[in-house]
Amino acid sequence: MADEEEDAPFEEDAEEAGGGLDGGQGKRKRLFSKERESSPARKPSAALTVRCMMYGFGDDQNPYTESVDILEDLVIEFITEMTHKAMSIGRQGRVQVEDIVFLIRKDPRKFARVKDLLTMNEELKRARKAFDEANYGS
Repeated sequence: MADEEEDAPFEEDAEEAGGGLDGGQGKRKRLFSKERESSPARKPSAALTVRCMMYGFGDDQNPYTESVDILEDLVIEFITEMTHKAMSIGRQGRVQVEDIVFLIRKDPRKFARVKDLLTMNEELKRARKAFDEANYGS
C-alpha cells in the first residue's frame, strides 16, 4: 500500500470537484494522497526541504525537529512578509520580479544572489531557444 503512494504522489479528487471531467464547477482539486488520509485542510509543509538544506549547510542528517520547525516558521514568515510587501508596491495585487528586486535592493548579498539567478535564467532561456532552433529549424 505504501509503494502505491510513492508511485503516484498526486491523486485527483473528482468527488469534491463536481464528480467527473465535466463536473460543472471547473477546477478539480488535487491533493497528496497522504494529506487526504489525515486531513483535507492540512497546510503544505516545507519541513523536508528545510531538513535537506540544513544538511547541505553542515547540520546533522537528521536535525532536531524543533530546529526544523523554527527555521520553517522563519522561512514562511519571510516569504509571506516579502509577498505582502511586493503586492503593495507596483501593480496592486500582483507580484512581479521587479518588485522583489526593489525590496531587496539594499541588502547586497540578497541583491547579488537574485541578480545572478536572473542572469542564469536568461542564459538558460537563450540556450533553450538556440537548442530548439537547431533541432526544429525555426
